[in-house]
Amino acid sequence: MSLKVRFALGFALVAIVTAAVVTLAVPPIVGRGFAAMEAAAGESPRGAGRGPGPQAGLHAQAVQQETIGNLVLAAVLAAAGASLLGVFLASRLIEPLRRLEAGAQAVASGDLARRSSVADRRDEIGALGRSFDAMASALEAEEAARRRFFQDAAHELKTPLAVIDATATAVLDGVYLHENRHLDTIREQSRRLTRIVDDLRTISLSEAGALRLAPESVDAGDLVRRECAALEPRAAAAGIGLRADAADGLVVAGDADRLRQAVTALVDNALTFTPRDGSITVSADRHDGRIRIAVRDTGPGVPIADLPHVFERFYRADRARDRTSGSSGLGLSIVSAIVSAHGGTVGVANAPAGGAVFWIELPEVH
Repeated sequence: MSLKVRFALGFALVAIVTAAVVTLAVPPIVGRGFAAMEAAAGESPRGAGRGPGPQAGLHAQAVQQETIGNLVLAAVLAAAGASLLGVFLASRLIEPLRRLEAGAQAVASGDLARRSSVADRRDEIGALGRSFDAMASALEAEEAARRRFFQDAAHELKTPLAVIDATATAVLDGVYLHENRHLDTIREQSRRLTRIVDDLRTISLSEAGALRLAPESVDAGDLVRRECAALEPRAAAAGIGLRADAADGLVVAGDADRLRQAVTALVDNALTFTPRDGSITVSADRHDGRIRIAVRDTGPGVPIADLPHVFERFYRADRARDRTSGSSGLGLSIVSAIVSAHGGTVGVANAPAGGAVFWIELPEVH
């Protein structure tokens, strides 16, 4: 029952109770008053052609005053009873609001696991409670993601810093000779730190809506073919086949450098998980009125439970994979950030024949 109907019924019930009390009380009171007045009139002496005597008039006046007093008392009692009933009904109505208020105060104090406890109601308060619970759940998930992000960021930054510190200390202490290979290690880890910081900055700017783009008309098919040609030597070295399957005339509006960065990140992810003698296909075509660039691989695919999370920062479906491989763990997050800044969408699914398919979709320019 809706809250509006509950209030209407509550007010109607109060009015009915008041009217009932007055209706039941008035007839006996008025009847007794008239009976008393008639009795007084019958007992009073009358003169010829004259009305009731002075004593009878005083008695009638007293009866009238008593009747009025009884009516007022009945009205007061009816109002008091109706007020008590109203207070009871109001308390019943506001009790869920008090629980909702307590839940809001708990969430504001940091207890993000608190819920409204009124979500099972089928009125406006229940709808408000369900909205409150959804908000609390979103806040709880966001807080968990924030904590995980800081933990992962600290881990990602700590690894190269530890390598740099250990290598430099070993050289200074004479454990390692002053050889260029040790300097190469330090430079490599320094560049990795730079990549992580740059990736975090890109994601942060995108989330703030401040990622700068240089929009132009970009031929998606040509972009795919160029990126495949650039990455083919790396794929060949890993024993993986890489080919482009892109149609012509697929034009999107965007920053060519950023879009190339997104495609490269998708191919890089596929190269990481595709075994030797596997293959990767990068395609570009029209899909539901938009341009879709998809990367298909013949790797193991993505576990079903991980599919909703692969574009999260630092998320790794294969937790056993070595974190020192040079990846920042932000590649797919970068893809999502860049595509979102272009007004596009990202997606992932496991191919029926095996492997995974990652794609980006962008509005087509006609």
